Amino acid sequence: MYGTTAVLPNELALVSRARVEPAAFAAVYDHYFPRVYNYVRYRVNDPATADDLTAQVFERVLARIRGYNPERAPFAAWLFAIARNAVSDHLRAHKRRRWLALDVLSGRFSAEPKPEEILVRKEGHAELLAAVARLSDRQRNLIGLKFGAGLTNRRIAELTGLSESNVGVILYRTMRRLRAEMSAEECDHERERLGQ
Repeated sequence: MYGTTAVLPNELALVSRARVEPAAFAAVYDHYFPRVYNYVRYRVNDPATADDLTAQVFERVLARIRGYNPERAPFAAWLFAIARNAVSDHLRAHKRRRWLALDVLSGRFSAEPKPEEILVRKEGHAELLAAVARLSDRQRNLIGLKFGAGLTNRRIAELTGLSESNVGVILYRTMRRLRAEMSAEECDHERERLGQ
């Protein structure tokens, strides 16, 4: 760890020069680097991260030094406020991005369906839509009203002019037909898969 606590001679003059001449910032950097690094190192438990954050602090200081006002606060206080904010930003971001090892996740189950299940559902959905497309207009209309719009048989009867019992019979027969077609397609796919 680095360490120095001596006061920087002619600090105000050096900071004033650094505000207009970035090369003059080197003396300020050399003096404060060990103190900033030690501060950051105490806050984060990783030397590489401390190096990166210390570099970020001095980049911010150099970028903002023209806005520094010595009447508002001493330079060291202003510098360490920037360092404190950089560390706080890092720690906040690090809390949001907690890393988990893959072996920790292997025993966990997702509430989301597995990709294979999604694919099977999509294929089943596509087959169902193809089977519905082969229905008559009246059958598709009743299926749409019942399952798409969620209407009762009574309400469908009112809209279509059919009797409620007729709506029920047509829906029953249509559903039976769709099931039969879906089962037949499933059997055909199974035969194709087995190479028969």
